[in-house]
Amino acid sequence: MALLSFRKTAAAPATPNLAIPALLEGYSIEVMPRTAEKVADFRALLPAGTRVYIAHIDGTGIADMVATARRLRAEGFEPMPHFPARSIPDRATLADWIARYRGEADVRQGLILAGGIATPRGEYHASMQLLETGLFDGFDRLHVAGHPEGNRDIDPAGGEAEVMAALRWKQDFANRSDAGFAIATQFAFEAGPVVAWAGRLSAAGISMPVHLGVAGPAKLQTLIKFAIACGVGASLGVLQKRAKDVSKLVKPMEPTELLSDLAAAKAAGRATNIERIHFFPLGGIAANAEWAIAHGGAAARPANAA
Repeated sequence: MALLSFRKTAAAPATPNLAIPALLEGYSIEVMPRTAEKVADFRALLPAGTRVYIAHIDGTGIADMVATARRLRAEGFEPMPHFPARSIPDRATLADWIARYRGEADVRQGLILAGGIATPRGEYHASMQLLETGLFDGFDRLHVAGHPEGNRDIDPAGGEAEVMAALRWKQDFANRSDAGFAIATQFAFEAGPVVAWAGRLSAAGISMPVHLGVAGPAKLQTLIKFAIACGVGASLGVLQKRAKDVSKLVKPMEPTELLSDLAAAKAAGRATNIERIHFFPLGGIAANAEWAIAHGGAAARPANAA
């Protein structure tokens, strides 16, 4: 299975892959307050109405998070802030965050996750506890985290028994909820493991659609750094193998082949539960958006070019 393709240095453009625009229909992208500040106008980069996840890194103030959501809403996009359980000390704080998001930025969507810190700030340590509070009643959409290559924070010995058990709990919750649910995944670098994981979800009765995490164009060193930090599994070995070729360390890597392989799998009737692509712009928001514009056709046309 091919990994990611390298950006061509030749002057002639590559032949467009006609399967990729269909995959990019309705794609989402992730920002942080500090990275969003570097973008003069998201309307020059993203299609109107794009869902924009706002990552809540531990230590980021809620005022900055709400301000980013408010700006995205004003520019015509759909803000979806993260709600990291381990960074939320108590129910009152969670209620305050939700009230501010709803009141100041008309936030209707949220990504509910455990969060990356080892020691919880208070009474919450898992996304399921946040869902059980009932404070998200009235949200249009609630997304939960998925890990195609496992998560050693949940399954320390490897495997995915506990991860799957958690997803089955969330599926049961979704079945009782009025909100639309989906699984937003960690990024991976090979289509094969992702397609196999999607099949295991279906076999386990987990029917929430998958929004597959994909790394945007970035240098190999950057991808390796983030892969290690985020606990990406088998794909990391492929990146490390690539890193042995020094000539490739300075060339941006693109997700073209990964998405082509995914499109082929879907055309063959596999991984049909993968509904959308979610970009992690590890090489920058502008670089990611420009790649999508170049490969996505009408599906990726920026709002101000519509």
